[in-house]
Amino acid sequence: MKIAIIGVGSVGSAVATAVKNTGLVHEMVLYDRDGVRARAAAQDLGHAATFGFDVKITAVNNYRGIRGSDIVIIAAGANQKPGETRTDLLQHNADVIRDIVPRVMANVDAKHVILIVVTNPLDVMVMLAQSLSKLPPSRVIGTGTMLDSARLRTILSRHLSVSPQSIHSYVLGEHGDASVIDWTSITIGGLSLDEFCRQTHNQITSATRNTIEYRVRNAAYEIIRGRGATWDGIGAAVSDLLRCIINNEHRILTVSTIDGTGASAVAMSLPRVVGASGVVVTLHPKMSATESAGLRRSGRIIHKNYSRL
Repeated sequence: MKIAIIGVGSVGSAVATAVKNTGLVHEMVLYDRDGVRARAAAQDLGHAATFGFDVKITAVNNYRGIRGSDIVIIAAGANQKPGETRTDLLQHNADVIRDIVPRVMANVDAKHVILIVVTNPLDVMVMLAQSLSKLPPSRVIGTGTMLDSARLRTILSRHLSVSPQSIHSYVLGEHGDASVIDWTSITIGGLSLDEFCRQTHNQITSATRNTIEYRVRNAAYEIIRGRGATWDGIGAAVSDLLRCIINNEHRILTVSTIDGTGASAVAMSLPRVVGASGVVVTLHPKMSATESAGLRRSGRIIHKNYSRL
């Protein structure tokens, strides 16, 4: 399996490290316009072969070097700065995607390649990348709310004193401020959230829910204030998505890909079965009327931002 990563900044480097540590990739190409940075990243990561998996890592600053890649991960673009939202990056990063995608497609096999998009604002960039690449929507996949959902599970697990692996909960819609927590569908050990709380003598009040929602939506802002950018979490999310594709696991992940056709088509996160061919099927979980309305609003915001391009 040959993987190409486009953009080797803080996020791209974290993605490269996480992908290498899966042990599932035999060759990885790091592309960056700054060839010195790409070579330094490849050399640094290559030196870690003694401590883990020995992967062939190549640095390039031209797109010919990505030829033969099965999966291309687009991590290039500006990161959020303190005080910025993901949407503030819209026009700049759209120009980045417009430059990258045609060059990528000229050097890969369009019949089977899968594009993974990490660049923010994520959902809009997925729509733009799919339009430019002409690939089936099932093979242009954004990491979506995978990290948001992981944050939700982690926060719930701490509050309820249960492993996050035992919690099934999803953040849906936009990877951004309009995301929606699907409280209605949360299950823990096969029990609804309310029933689990009853049996374990826990309690999640309306105030607690509001606090959890705030922490999930604002986690990135807090991390950016503290360290300038987020990278470890998204690196782990990308490697998990990659593992699901390479192993054809058919796991359910809240990735972002385009749903619908024509004017109603929009990319946003829903629970989706993911395998070797990309997104296999999209699921529509049970939601309350308020949550459903929030999801529709999230879709409208994404579509409006895409229209601005």
